[in-house]
Amino acid sequence: MDYGIGIVGTGMIAEMHARAIAESKGVTLVSVLSRSAERAASFAARHACSGFSAAREFFADPRLDIVSICTPPGEHLQPALQAIAAGKHTLIEKPLEVTLEGCDAIIEAAERKGVWISGIFQSRFHEGAQLLKRAIDGGRFGRLVLGDACVKWYRTQEYYDQGGWKSLKRHGGGVLMNQAIHAIDLLQWFMGPVESVQAVAGTLGHDRLEVEATSVASLLFADGSCGAIEASTAVYPGFLKRIEISGTRGTAVLEEEDLKVWQFEPSRPEDEQIRLAYAQRTRTGGGAADPAAIGLHGHRAQFEDFAASLRENRPPRVNAIEARKSVALILAIYRSVETGKCVQLEA
Repeated sequence: MDYGIGIVGTGMIAEMHARAIAESKGVTLVSVLSRSAERAASFAARHACSGFSAAREFFADPRLDIVSICTPPGEHLQPALQAIAAGKHTLIEKPLEVTLEGCDAIIEAAERKGVWISGIFQSRFHEGAQLLKRAIDGGRFGRLVLGDACVKWYRTQEYYDQGGWKSLKRHGGGVLMNQAIHAIDLLQWFMGPVESVQAVAGTLGHDRLEVEATSVASLLFADGSCGAIEASTAVYPGFLKRIEISGTRGTAVLEEEDLKVWQFEPSRPEDEQIRLAYAQRTRTGGGAADPAAIGLHGHRAQFEDFAASLRENRPPRVNAIEARKSVALILAIYRSVETGKCVQLEA
């Protein structure tokens, strides 16, 4: 039996969720919720589901098992708490919420109600990222030394001038919370907890923003290794996000879905096969210049994992506590930028 999913929101990412759900096993799109009855009806007609403009009716739908929240980041909290109160398992697009207080409110409410929460971080489900994570956990890198995330993307001034949440910090705008968060999530997933951060940021290349368009952060990880985050939406023409992991016995470079470097000592017979098989996996622009130019397969894998977690009564692979970590790191970067000081992250 498939689990019924209802989407909250009708924007670009909601369209992607609907298309990915249609391709996923174990889930079926049953409904959509929008404040606009017209937008709800239009979305429902495109995706053969029911449209609602009243939250009470949407959450009371007996077909609804899972809620997928695709509202702007600063508007995640209310629908998440409504979904939890209704006893619905909930998927939340990145970021989980834009404040740690909001993240914790979601986590605590879900624990009380006994429902699962998953933050959407589809890059974790790409095969290259999975291979890299297994190599780290298997000790192939020796002692980890450096971990870097580089997001040099391009957004026009018009992208921000359209108004809305993308240029507003309190709503989750800015290159770190909106664009680079996937790379930041991967970096801390690979390297482990961050102990402290020192950062700078500015609106370089863009005007009339209250959010950062470019930021550089220096990281100290809990195991003593070091790292850096470079992020910008002002780099023409925009390049695929890049994660570099280096240790005393190996280095790997993940560029979107491609493994550009895969070198270890000692080497193994399968290493050459991995280098050949994962050299050209990326089939889209990765969102580097066009926000819509991303594949659906990562989302599809995450939807299927969430459905499997419900069937097997286990936590999803990206649970709410995991999804909170990138928000905590980004907020620490913001504090460092504001104070000019090195900021310690809570354990």
